[in-house]
Amino acid sequence: MVRSAWAGRDWGMRSIHVSRVVAASAEEVYAVASDPDRLPAWASGLASADVVREGDLLHVASPMGKVTVRFVSRNDLGVLDHDVTLPDGTVVTNPMRVVAHPDGAEVLFTVRQLAMSDAELERDAGVVAADLERLAALVERRA
Repeated sequence: MVRSAWAGRDWGMRSIHVSRVVAASAEEVYAVASDPDRLPAWASGLASADVVREGDLLHVASPMGKVTVRFVSRNDLGVLDHDVTLPDGTVVTNPMRVVAHPDGAEVLFTVRQLAMSDAELERDAGVVAADLERLAALVERRA
């Protein structure tokens, strides 16, 4: 019998992977999702007002207060990972991808528990799911 060193460990942090298939190409979805000026139109969990740019930093009013966002450089791989610096200085890294899918593209976002309760994690995942729904609607209207 092989026993995994991972079995039974309580790592104290869960992740929830939220995804949404969009009826458009991965390139179209990436173009909209990576445009900072469009964040308020779909990412209500992050940006509730216009984005102020300062180099590669984005300053936005969010439900969490004023935050600073830094996305990875534009790329051909569909990677939209971004760090969010919260008002208290905590930096949260958010993995996000746009990948090809047989029905168009799929957007994947990982929500990490960090210091949240299970209920807060579930609420955050719900906010992300709603944001991805808005992104899909925005892109599909353009297509």
